[in-house]
Amino acid sequence: MSVAARDIVPLAAVLLDLDGTLADTAADLAHALNRLRGEQDLPPLAVSQLRPYVSQGARGMLACALDVGPADADYGRLRDRFLTIYADSCAREATLFAGFADVLGELRASGLRIGIVTNKLERFAVPLLRALDVWPDADCLITPDLLRLPKPDPEGVLLACTRLGVAPAASVFVGDDPRDIAAGQAAGTRTVVAGYGYIAPGEDVAVWGADACIDSPAGLLALCRGWGA
Repeated sequence: MSVAARDIVPLAAVLLDLDGTLADTAADLAHALNRLRGEQDLPPLAVSQLRPYVSQGARGMLACALDVGPADADYGRLRDRFLTIYADSCAREATLFAGFADVLGELRASGLRIGIVTNKLERFAVPLLRALDVWPDADCLITPDLLRLPKPDPEGVLLACTRLGVAPAASVFVGDDPRDIAAGQAAGTRTVVAGYGYIAPGEDVAVWGADACIDSPAGLLALCRGWGA
């Protein structure tokens, strides 16, 4: 469906990626990775060095911090240890991106439904969202535990639309990774790049093909109002 065709459908729901879009979780993930590096007798890395890899999940962060990937014999052990450490500190320093609490209130006040579609497992996502006072207030939470395939597959976005009772064309998906945009496009939603998120320096988000890019959570409000919210 073309952008023009979608634009005539009033907006009914906003779907959000979690890490790097709704919440700034880089410090806690870096803390877990640096504890893991310490166990390997390696010095800590700066949060700024790890930050661009957060939206790539455990695979991307382990590649940056320990230069290991799924093909390496130690990958499974290191990934599991990283996740175990992170489970104890997933809400240690995490915060909503500045202004997002007010943005969520404004979106709700305008009648929009709110969904979260994340590649973060439920056992991490729920405690984090509770600590941030977002869950269970969000209308739905879609994690990989519910799906056959994670983003960029559109299954999670489509499931969120089904649970919210809205058509994909009446929804927008906001994320800071190409997989988010690809998932939204494949599902038939509008797509928005969270340009303030975990995007690597020099990355050209224009090539992702999203409908818009915002530089702060407040920018989402203007877009939604322009789309009939």
